[in-house]
Amino acid sequence: MTHNHAIVWMDSKEAHVFHFNAVDVESEVLKAHNPFRKVHHKAGAIGSGHAAIELDFLDRIVDAVRGTTSWLLVGPGQAKLALVRHLEAHLPHDLKRLAGVEAMDHPTDGELVAHARRAFKAIDRMGGPVAEAGRTPQ
Repeated sequence: MTHNHAIVWMDSKEAHVFHFNAVDVESEVLKAHNPFRKVHHKAGAIGSGHAAIELDFLDRIVDAVRGTTSWLLVGPGQAKLALVRHLEAHLPHDLKRLAGVEAMDHPTDGELVAHARRAFKAIDRMGGPVAEAGRTPQ
């Protein structure tokens, strides 16, 4: 079956990618190669003490949503914004298909797909990806 839409829930350790249409869903889970690497922040040290997200992990997420008309990016924390910055810097043609970026805790798979279907029903009614309408990632 053809899946025109996707939703990606991600944090710095893993990404859950769901390709779907009105009746069918396919999912996959992508894991960062080194998800438990920790950087400790010492007093007086420069920097946040957070490890940067692996570029390979970000590229694998982008590869997973290729072939879709549009996709949503959701998740807790700042990892999703690192993906948006990566798209802006290296893959602007893939950024055009990103319909929105939302903060979201840890929903079940069913809740995530239901949210995506509702969101894309509204997006499709408005004429497709929101990129042309001046969408700015949060």
